[in-house]
Amino acid sequence: MTTASGHTSAIRAKKVIGTTVKNTAGQKIGQVEDIVLDKTSNNIIFAVVGFGGFLGMNEKFHPVPWSALDYVESEDSYVVPFTKEQLLRAVAQYHPARLSAEQH
Repeated sequence: MTTASGHTSAIRAKKVIGTTVKNTAGQKIGQVEDIVLDKTSNNIIFAVVGFGGFLGMNEKFHPVPWSALDYVESEDSYVVPFTKEQLLRAVAQYHPARLSAEQH
């Protein structure tokens, strides 16, 4: 599938993972740590955004609906309509170990 600009709409997961996530003011929030798919529809449900912490310690992970991420090619970043503070206050947190245990 191609977009209106002629680019493909497909992207490999390993290219998405590690991409910077910014808010609409251009401030870095974190980066995409993982993406989660719906097993029945094969659609991406959410991206896991990691932020905070230092050298992997005390890092927070938060699911962000895939539809909320807007890729800005000129910045090589995804932009979301949230601030880091809003994500920190949000109730839902992603726990990789729990999701892994529920995969089957």
